[in-house]
Amino acid sequence: MITKGDKNKARLKRHLRVRTKVQGTAERPRLNVYRSSKHIYAQLIDDVAGVTLASASTVDKELNGSIGNGGNVESARKVGELIAKRAVGKGYKSVVFDRGGYLYHGRIQALADAAREAGLEF
Repeated sequence: MITKGDKNKARLKRHLRVRTKVQGTAERPRLNVYRSSKHIYAQLIDDVAGVTLASASTVDKELNGSIGNGGNVESARKVGELIAKRAVGKGYKSVVFDRGGYLYHGRIQALADAAREAGLEF
């Protein structure tokens, strides 16, 4: 009998492998992305201090009225623009991108591209 592996378990394994190499600092925080079926979330994290510096998601009140479905590429673009705006507003220009074990494709790529266009460097 063939059993299918758990997709989230495999993603977490990839995420841990990436996290051994990627670390956010106060000068260059980590831009972490989490993707669910209905929403997408992004955070700027200083791993040295263990602090979240800024966050944006499709459940934010700022974006809630302008998007219908939070689980599509257009919503991910808007979250990318919002996290970049908040990061630049707090004085962060350069970040380390952490894709969270997801493939760099679709919503993850749209969020990253929108953040780059809005002023973040990674």
